[in-house]
Amino acid sequence: MEPEFASLSRRIGSRLRAERQRRGWSLNDLSLRTTGLLSKSRISNYEQGIRRMGLEAAHQLAAALETVSPAWLLLLDEEHPLSDDELRLIQSFRATDADGQRELLDRIAKLASRKPSA
Repeated sequence: MEPEFASLSRRIGSRLRAERQRRGWSLNDLSLRTTGLLSKSRISNYEQGIRRMGLEAAHQLAAALETVSPAWLLLLDEEHPLSDDELRLIQSFRATDADGQRELLDRIAKLASRKPSA
């Protein structure tokens, strides 16, 4: 692996490891959440920067982690990272049924359209 890609792979791996550990999951836990599509060995290789993560793997891992996007995992959104509150909103939205999601979207739209008080 070329030096610039090795450094990038290590940064991506560190981000993946930090999010997995933040959730209190083992490598095996995360592997199981990918329904076995990614082995714990492969995930470990990503975390160590040994193996370069592709878009498909980033998509599978983001779906398993539930609180991050593939772009975040691949360091493609560093200019505007999501705050913890934004991540909680996304996680709560995804945990809600379709009716609840519509209700949340309507409520957010109403809040966003309010004029700020002077």
